[in-house]
Amino acid sequence: MYLKELTELLGVSGYEKKVREFIKEKINNKVDSIEEDPLGNLIAKKKGKTDKRLLLCAHMDEVGFIVSNIEEDGKLSILPLGGIDTRSIIGKKVLVGEKEIPGIIGFKAIHLQRDEIYEPPRMENIKVDIGVTKKTEAESKVRIGDFVAFSVSSMEHKGWFSGKALDDRGGCSILMDIIDSDIDLYYETYFVFSVQEELGLRGAGVSAERVSPDLAIVIETTTSGDNPEFPSDRRSTELGKGPAITFAHSGYVIDERLFKWLINTARENNIPYQVKRRTVGGTDARRIATTLAGIPSAVISIPARYIHSPMSVINLDDYANTLKLVSILLTKEAKI
Repeated sequence: MYLKELTELLGVSGYEKKVREFIKEKINNKVDSIEEDPLGNLIAKKKGKTDKRLLLCAHMDEVGFIVSNIEEDGKLSILPLGGIDTRSIIGKKVLVGEKEIPGIIGFKAIHLQRDEIYEPPRMENIKVDIGVTKKTEAESKVRIGDFVAFSVSSMEHKGWFSGKALDDRGGCSILMDIIDSDIDLYYETYFVFSVQEELGLRGAGVSAERVSPDLAIVIETTTSGDNPEFPSDRRSTELGKGPAITFAHSGYVIDERLFKWLINTARENNIPYQVKRRTVGGTDARRIATTLAGIPSAVISIPARYIHSPMSVINLDDYANTLKLVSILLTKEAKI
């Protein structure tokens, strides 16, 4: 399991280099081939019993920000890369750019607020403070276009794991665990670690065109919704109840044959699972499925609390059961 190392790497959308280099170093001698495509996706191949191709995909990028301006007082204006709720980011530690300059996401103290106390902070009013007082000082450390990533230490505690970027470093870790294993693969399997998913599923389609697979499975981390204030009918998934199998999400209804294959495999092997009950959000499956002449695609997710925020939480039993289910699927022929 590579969760700790992966979640502590900085890799906001468009700046996945450190994540890609880490993964490449760890898997390089365990696959039959490995390449980086022009957009930055990492594609590793392992041979199977047949020459039919299966694409297994997880995205490397995390939500974060980009520096859009350097103000006269040295503070940084930022824009989001991916969907982020501004209420969750105030006062959080960040690292800026390749030099990893430390900073704090700042906003007016509550004592100075009036009516705005009842509204989410507007992005244009949020600044990053890197501890300087002049524009020239800031310009010697950072530049417009630098990424801004949350700075968080991960933690494992009694069957739970917390950290940033679990969406989708959890999926990346699953793929790496499978590469490490001695699974007797049925398909010629392409492990794709994709880029820029959070900006509109940009990378996966490029890799799908390059691989031209017969089918695809996307491994994701998805929102749980098992917060106390949420009634059960609004909970997308719940932690501790196994991997989430998606029947539909934004822009794509999962191939019915693959959906049934995933469900039946979990049942036959006594693997706890849950069906994701809400259709908000999207995954790389949408882009892969509509690439070329059409590629049947499915989604399996690790449920997580608080995704797209500086800190998320997963249940490690869910992680283990996701790994178990995917590992079994890869030894079988899909009935499509």
